[in-house]
Amino acid sequence: MDILEAIGNTSMVRLHKVVPPGCADVFVKLEWENPTGSMKDRMAQAAISKAEADGRLKPGDTVVEYTGGSTGTSLALVCAAKGYRLRIVTSDAFSQEKRDHMAALGAELTLVRAEGGRANRGLFDDMIAAARELSREPHSFWFDQLNNADIITGYYPLGEEIWSQTNGLVDAFVQSTGSAGSVRGVATVLKRNKPGVRIVVVEPAESSVLLGGPAGAHAIEGTGIGRVPPLWDPALVDEIEPVSSQEAEGMARRLARDEALFAGTSSGANVVAAIRVAERLGPGATVATLMIDSGLKYLSTDVYKRDSSR
Repeated sequence: MDILEAIGNTSMVRLHKVVPPGCADVFVKLEWENPTGSMKDRMAQAAISKAEADGRLKPGDTVVEYTGGSTGTSLALVCAAKGYRLRIVTSDAFSQEKRDHMAALGAELTLVRAEGGRANRGLFDDMIAAARELSREPHSFWFDQLNNADIITGYYPLGEEIWSQTNGLVDAFVQSTGSAGSVRGVATVLKRNKPGVRIVVVEPAESSVLLGGPAGAHAIEGTGIGRVPPLWDPALVDEIEPVSSQEAEGMARRLARDEALFAGTSSGANVVAAIRVAERLGPGATVATLMIDSGLKYLSTDVYKRDSSR
């Protein structure tokens, strides 16, 4: 069995203690079961395979990308398995663990400093510009996740797994958005099977641009790029739910203590929003969301260093 064959088919479990009485059932997919501990393994494998198939990526080429870490780590996994050089543009706004993981898998890192240590639109613009410059070198393939529609297909199997694991009873799917690839991939599959399923997108309250607010700095890694993502498809989305960094971090800590689920901040945001949806839908309904990645990626960040009060 090849390491890339270990991607997908992750477990789904029901939340118990963090969901108040009188709510719909809330189920979470444990995407940290993927090889790098992140759902991004799915899209990295799919999009690299597509680029190989149509000749954009050839043996001996170098893959280039800008990333907060999880996409880069997943690309590092796939590139190591397939034998490609990988050059990553990232930032100190994202966890040290993610940067160390990428480097351990062979990625060559270029670091862009973040003002105040937080992600914002200007930081993403600087990272993209640096990656664009690197991609101009000969024999380079720029992955360009925000504009790469191939990533969407990587999440079709995730949608099928959710449909199967809920026995087709899923009433709502809740997911944070960065590139919008995972939302589009899962929503496409779920709405094909059940047109009435509600798709709820989560974004940082401090940078709620999808609701028409201003871009701002936040601490929910992997989300809130400060603009409408190029892959965004509003036709697939029923609601947008803003969640603050403080709420997301607090829920991540609660999940660890009360549910024994050790996840990152975006997963915390997902659960905050999923509970709101579950409260609206009420008993008898089913809400699905994702544990996007492992809390092991965030041990050096404030989320697991702050006061442990709820």
